[in-house]
Amino acid sequence: MIKIDGHSLNITDLHRLIFEGYFLYVDKDALEKVVESHRFLKEFSKDKLIYGINTGFGPMAQYRIDDADLLELQYNIIRSHSSGLSGYLEKDYAKAVLINLLNAMLCGYSGVHTDLIHTIVAMVIEDIAPCIPLHGGVGASGDLVQMAHVALNVIGEGEVYCEDRIMPAAEAFRLKSINPLEIRLREGIAIMNGTTAMTAVAALNVYRAETALEWSLALSACMNEMMQSYDDHCSEGLNSVRQQSGQQVVAFRMREFLEDSQRIRSRETLYGEPVRESHIEHKVQPFYSLRCIPQILGPVYDTLSFARMIVENELNSTTDNPVIDAEAQTVYHGGNFHGDYISLEMDKLKLVMTRVGMLSERQLNYLMNPAINGCLKPFANSGTPGLNFGFQGIQFTATSTAAENQALSTSSYIHSIPNNNDNQDIVSMGFNAACTTKKIIDNVFEILAVQAAAVIQGIDMLACREELSSESRKIHSDLRKIFAPIDSDRSTRNDLMKLKEFMMFNPLYIFFEK
Repeated sequence: MIKIDGHSLNITDLHRLIFEGYFLYVDKDALEKVVESHRFLKEFSKDKLIYGINTGFGPMAQYRIDDADLLELQYNIIRSHSSGLSGYLEKDYAKAVLINLLNAMLCGYSGVHTDLIHTIVAMVIEDIAPCIPLHGGVGASGDLVQMAHVALNVIGEGEVYCEDRIMPAAEAFRLKSINPLEIRLREGIAIMNGTTAMTAVAALNVYRAETALEWSLALSACMNEMMQSYDDHCSEGLNSVRQQSGQQVVAFRMREFLEDSQRIRSRETLYGEPVRESHIEHKVQPFYSLRCIPQILGPVYDTLSFARMIVENELNSTTDNPVIDAEAQTVYHGGNFHGDYISLEMDKLKLVMTRVGMLSERQLNYLMNPAINGCLKPFANSGTPGLNFGFQGIQFTATSTAAENQALSTSSYIHSIPNNNDNQDIVSMGFNAACTTKKIIDNVFEILAVQAAAVIQGIDMLACREELSSESRKIHSDLRKIFAPIDSDRSTRNDLMKLKEFMMFNPLYIFFEK
């Protein structure tokens, strides 16, 4: 059971609620704060001009709304903005949006009625998730279009995921005996305002990116073992003289991973005897894709660590407008809904995850080319050269996917387009950023899956498994259960998809205790 209280939700717990069968419950103190916030706003808003309660929205905020039309105003803003296009966000991610919305409302600064809390909880418990279009929001006044579709579902309209299919929300609510929400005061705009959708997607992105980083380091370590690299490129002595904490963490974890390896060479052995040959057969130092792991993955680690902090701060923030402060007995108007924090972190994630994919693709190429690795047949082919092709076809997939990521990694944060009659004159495009980052991370796992298949193929071809570290031997065993050796040509799509899914849902806990 995981408590939802408006201030302690973290990325790991969100992942547990979505993918690991954990259940949530609502904190009583947080619920009481919601009650107080609604009670205060109901009284305070009488005879006062408050945005979104008795005014229009956006550039039409100068129009005062008659008391008789206040509830209709809320329904109108929901229905008019339920205008998103393209496909829907996957059910798991949509469920994360719903849980994040629940946590945001439990912050107690939105003035909503507790019926909204109960409706959201019922949807989560009954495994009903909103159908959220991918196209629509610009991430300035929050995820207006995406969250309008969530609000539409909460009032029993639109379409939802339920029982492994998409159906009308009204049908799903009848099936699960849930009463649609009746608007009391400002529940419509409270659901729609805020960075709820982009933040939920960002949170799961960070979790997946952390997992990808761990697999990248593990496969990098395995490759250094296969190639019998010297140990000093991940040594404390080398890495400690550069004042970058991420690099030092990666080097330390790599040393731990390789601690009992019998194939990693000690540099001291090279120094211990005179060398008179004019040509050294074994590489004095390997290519950058094997030698510079701490320097390449260090910045990735630092970026992910910072992103987790920013995203978890956002998960537990009130990004509504206006902010209803019952304790201070006032209402603040402002722009907490602006998505720049999430948009910028997702842009940074795009870059570092594209880099992880590029590293993986270059390491794969190292294994494919005997002129580089000096110990494997071309394309890690254990069949008959010319007749069989080994990983020749599979490499194309990894290379093209790495190229796609390079094209996708352009910034959303700086691509502001004014709209809304120039009321929203600078916007974040945060939801776009989060969704593009999600695609890039998914692509990275495809590249890593191809590399992983090639690594275990190379280990078998070199017959070096028993000389590897215990960590590498375990990875080899786990992956071999999914991906059989390529001794003769076969279609590998289904096995690669299984390998990708296994890696996505099995963190190695090298860096991040979850």
